[in-house]
Amino acid sequence: MKTENAFRATRPDRMADTFAADIVAGLTAKPKHLPPKYFYDLAGSALFERITQLPEYYPTRCEIGILQDNAPAIAAAFPPGCALIEFGSGSSRKARIVLGAAATVEAYVPVDISGDFLQQDLTLLRRDFPRLKVHPLVEDFTRPFAIPASLAALPRVGFFPGSTIGNFEPDEAASFLRHIGDVLGIGSLLVVGIDLIKDENILYRAYNDAEGVTAKFNLNLLARINRELGANFNLCSFEHHAFFNSEKKRIEMHLASGKRQSVRVDRATVEFRAGETIHTENSYKYSVESFQALALGSGWSPIEVFTDGMFSVHALRLTGRR
Repeated sequence: MKTENAFRATRPDRMADTFAADIVAGLTAKPKHLPPKYFYDLAGSALFERITQLPEYYPTRCEIGILQDNAPAIAAAFPPGCALIEFGSGSSRKARIVLGAAATVEAYVPVDISGDFLQQDLTLLRRDFPRLKVHPLVEDFTRPFAIPASLAALPRVGFFPGSTIGNFEPDEAASFLRHIGDVLGIGSLLVVGIDLIKDENILYRAYNDAEGVTAKFNLNLLARINRELGANFNLCSFEHHAFFNSEKKRIEMHLASGKRQSVRVDRATVEFRAGETIHTENSYKYSVESFQALALGSGWSPIEVFTDGMFSVHALRLTGRR
């Protein structure tokens, strides 16, 4: 496998400045909130991998099953000699399933904000796909980024598994789909995972596991702020809360302050009331029809959908009518 060792496309100091600015802005907003993309430092990425293996957490298990059952059909739509671009790659476990069925993929471009975790994962990928060109990018995939010049002439296929698009508000999801279209170009294919609306008890258990790994994942965001910004959050004084908002069809994750307290973050002092929360993540759930309507409004025409009734994987084509 050919890889690029110097793969950090965004300067580390610039990423650190953006992280600090986003954290302070979110904690001083009313209500308080933090971008979920910052869950995924090395520790957070490892915790999320543990979450995907929990018995209560069905999305990863369901999506992998769908991909394993349908990878040849999905890969049949790929143009020959294409570059597979994965947005927010994290672990390449799902990409491996698609790559194993798509022999004509010439290059793989995993794009992720967590460079350390990305580098670890590529070591394993090297063993499995020795002939694949791999061009990893440490980037915020929600913002514009440049595809390596050596791949500019290759047709592009987007891969966005995990129902990560559910972290966006619906209007933000539509904007993000347009952003993907700008990266991939007219006529390109996108394969995207979407979690489906289902029984609220199943949803609740998936985000409130008995082992408490999801709570550790949520609290690690505060630990990361302590590590990287010199903040003084006392993790013991915050609790993980996750619940289904039936009106908005989304799981909400929060960190609730157990008491009145002040926290120093960067050069700011943040005041908390007892019971006040930091809204850390949404996970919107869709029907097949509601997601296809969102995609159509963003310029993507549905080609095919694969589902087990719990989760869905959509193949979309960018038509440009948006």
